[in-house]
Amino acid sequence: MCRDTACPGTGSPSPARILDYSTLTDQQVVQLARDGSERAYRELIGRYQRPVFSLIYRLVRDREKAEDLAQDTFIKVLNAIDRYNPEYKFSSWIFKIAHNTGLDHLRRRRPDTLSLDGSPHARTAAETEASTITPESQDETPEQFTENRELGGEIEVAMGGLRAEYRTAIVLCHVEGRPYEEIAEIMDVPLGTVKTYIHRGRKELMQKLEHLRC
Repeated sequence: MCRDTACPGTGSPSPARILDYSTLTDQQVVQLARDGSERAYRELIGRYQRPVFSLIYRLVRDREKAEDLAQDTFIKVLNAIDRYNPEYKFSSWIFKIAHNTGLDHLRRRRPDTLSLDGSPHARTAAETEASTITPESQDETPEQFTENRELGGEIEVAMGGLRAEYRTAIVLCHVEGRPYEEIAEIMDVPLGTVKTYIHRGRKELMQKLEHLRC
């Protein structure tokens, strides 16, 4: 069994050398995790803990619940890792599990509004950054900062009124920077549906924020 030294055929360093996990691809780390390496599994958590939490938080709008659901996501990943197909991006696979976990929760509970200004429950700067959709510019003046904070509140209400599918598609596209094809894999819908979600979500946002236009 191959654990914290390189496995043959993975393209990693020789078995005698301790692995630098940061240099391995997701697929290589997954293979090591499948072979029983706890360190490999911790590496996957380290790579995806923040974006998984961020995606789920933006769906459920509750820090403690998002943390619980993120943990549930990684448990599901561990239990199903032997079924992961390395022909596909690992990011698509784990985001899909996270998305479905968040949606399952939303089906049982009406979601709160979605904040673009970071979670009010964030306890650290990292948690605030992880739950922020629109990062603030470091060059803005105090007046611009105040205006952007006020605008963020308006956008928060508008985003909170969107269907969960629209919010997910917009977040994955504009926050995580995922291409349409990957969003389609994550949400398990056709490519055209993703484009429709984003188009309609943007349109609804523009309508909701029409009163802000000069």
